Amino acid sequence: MTGRAKEALAEADTVAGYKTYIDLIRPFLKRQEIVATGMRQEVERCREVVRLASQGRRVALVSSGDAGIYGMAGILIECLSEADRLDLPLEIVPGITAANAAAAVLGAPLMHDFAAISLSDLLTPWEVIVRRVHLAAEGDFVIALYNPKSRGRTEQIEIIREVLLKYRAPETPVGIVREALRGPGCTAVIRTLANFTQEKIDMLTTVIIGNSQTRRLGPYLVTARGYHL
Repeated sequence: MTGRAKEALAEADTVAGYKTYIDLIRPFLKRQEIVATGMRQEVERCREVVRLASQGRRVALVSSGDAGIYGMAGILIECLSEADRLDLPLEIVPGITAANAAAAVLGAPLMHDFAAISLSDLLTPWEVIVRRVHLAAEGDFVIALYNPKSRGRTEQIEIIREVLLKYRAPETPVGIVREALRGPGCTAVIRTLANFTQEKIDMLTTVIIGNSQTRRLGPYLVTARGYHL
């Protein structure tokens, strides 16, 4: 979390969010009323936030990572528009998205152009996701994969690996970070494109796939930007 995020929580009289994220920030909550909802209740959550804010409440809506990157900011603005309440004051507080957090744990794999792609096909057609991976691989982008695997999505990550092997060498380094910067549960390993799917990968994991300029230097992943040493 950024310093401003902590301040915003302290200034709020109500905090709303997904139950898991509320649990992560409980040490920062003192007197605030808590509105916690489950997975896939994002629209309902945002509508409740708009309703409370319309009553004069100062509400902090919690999002994972950065609210504007696969987060709650877009849904909230749409719900404000739906309720004809775009006049309400809104501050979107930047945070640290999973790609940044995972990159910091691994070293410096995002030193050059990269693409962030979610493998969740809940809101995006799978054919669109695969096409985006093809194009990012063809363009030699480092690729940060969000939502790489879940209980109901176990084959997609294997399909993506096969797509990437059409463009990249099997020994291309891949960083796998779970619960990036979330405390003692954070783990990281470096594998290759040929074998990375053998590791434990789930919805709490971020996978960073190197490009043609990414290499392993000791315990670190580094993507060369072109400086001459």
